Amino acid sequence: MAVRVQEEAFDMGAELAGFAQGRRDTGAVVTFSGLVRDDTGDLRHLEIEHYPGMTTSAIEAIVAEAVERWSLADALVIHRHGRLAPGEPIMMVATAASHRADAFAAAEFLMDYLKSRAPFWKKEVTASGESWVEAKDSDEDALNRW
Repeated sequence: MAVRVQEEAFDMGAELAGFAQGRRDTGAVVTFSGLVRDDTGDLRHLEIEHYPGMTTSAIEAIVAEAVERWSLADALVIHRHGRLAPGEPIMMVATAASHRADAFAAAEFLMDYLKSRAPFWKKEVTASGESWVEAKDSDEDALNRW
């Protein structure tokens, strides 16, 4: 199990290759990578803030819950902070399990948690100004299904 909260960019392909390399204990590896989305065509960049110790501990606890709940062989969460441009990777989740259903369910659970509860604060900077990203009801609804 690994959790990395970092400012540096990461290579999704290299991360997947490293996560899956030498696996003989699983039949499924599921990954999801999130990119900075520009819904309006006006986004200059996204600024993501966090409290280092608190953020990492909170994500480690939810990953440990997912590992236990779905009998995962392994899990990886990478989430970036700092200034990110549209199209840049913002996060990645990888899960490894004996069967695909567990790997998919655990990955979805982790993504829903990261989207709605992980202690990050996001500010959109556009040509017309700055605004903090508000929580969405749909994100809470997705998490509540678990």
